[in-house]
Amino acid sequence: MIQIRNLHKQFDGKIVLRGVELDVYDGERLVIIGRSGCGKSVLLKHIINLLQPDKGYILVDDIPIKKVGQKDLFFLRKQFGFLFQGAALFDSMSVAENIALPLVEHTRMTHDEMMKKVAEKLELVGLPGIEHLKPSELSGGMKKRVGLARAIVMDPKYILYDEPTTGLDPIMAANIDKLIIDLSEKLKVTSIVVTHDMQSVSKVADRVVMLHNGRILFGGTVDELYASKDPVLKQFVNAETDGPIQPKPFKY
Repeated sequence: MIQIRNLHKQFDGKIVLRGVELDVYDGERLVIIGRSGCGKSVLLKHIINLLQPDKGYILVDDIPIKKVGQKDLFFLRKQFGFLFQGAALFDSMSVAENIALPLVEHTRMTHDEMMKKVAEKLELVGLPGIEHLKPSELSGGMKKRVGLARAIVMDPKYILYDEPTTGLDPIMAANIDKLIIDLSEKLKVTSIVVTHDMQSVSKVADRVVMLHNGRILFGGTVDELYASKDPVLKQFVNAETDGPIQPKPFKY
């Protein structure tokens, strides 16, 4: 279980998070929605301690991550897999080398053991036999899947997805959604998905929270989200131009 309490963060005087309170339950698929720039990815980075809060704290399995030492922090991070928005693959490395990188850095496996693990994870994401390819030879959807194989190669307890369907066509986006669900069920992991793709939300989420103005505006099921009468929620989920959410004026 992840517990986020009174989390505050600002950058250069701009407040991004202002007292976020959130629990993430073991085994659930939690989807975090909100406008671009509202702090969704910032929240993810706090969970794995890539960013430090200005105020507040986070507990992961009852461990306060802000207070752990470097050795314990590395151990804690091994419990997490992270799928970056752009997959974040290293162009100079093969698919196998990209996926095996966490194993090289954090285990004492032999090369054969690593390659067996890589093949196992590629099979799970539906890309068997592509170990020798370079990222430049992959489509956008394949890159996402390879990034996901790397995210799960250490058998994490938690998987964090940052905009997993961004830049994909509808069919490939649907395949990624199905993959998130399948991995959640097969690996028994807790999934936290950041997105503003409402079709993905409807398919993937056990529970949805909406981040707005630095706080959690809503938390509930997909049905409760669409049934809400809150004008901000209604405008967002229905993609309406008229409502309380207005684009910021462009400054020349």
